[in-house]
Amino acid sequence: MPGTHFAPRLPEEELAALAIGTVDDLARRLARHALRPLTVPWTTADIDIDGTQARGEALAYLHMINLLQRAIAHLENLAAEQAATAGAGYPQIGRACNISRQGARRRWPGLVTSDTPHRPPRRTDRIRSQ
Repeated sequence: MPGTHFAPRLPEEELAALAIGTVDDLARRLARHALRPLTVPWTTADIDIDGTQARGEALAYLHMINLLQRAIAHLENLAAEQAATAGAGYPQIGRACNISRQGARRRWPGLVTSDTPHRPPRRTDRIRSQ
């Protein structure tokens, strides 16, 4: 069971920068399409005298980042369950999340049990006869 069972194609720093840029772009697009910053009734969208429009856009972006953070946490839990179901143990799950085996066990207690298929293969008749 040792190893992470995948190899990065890019250095970790490049992957992080790519992820940050992608999530930033996604959050901004979702905020623009799904949320409407409120404006003061006597102003128009083109004129932002007191910064109300900029403040509303910044808060909409922050709200969307928070929603994405919760969505990512949910997806991380699902991915950990899928990894355990596929036979990964706490050491592999921890390495994939850049945490220790114990950290993975604390984050997902009971995820890897004797019922998960990470057990060693069954002994063959040849091994039993020895």
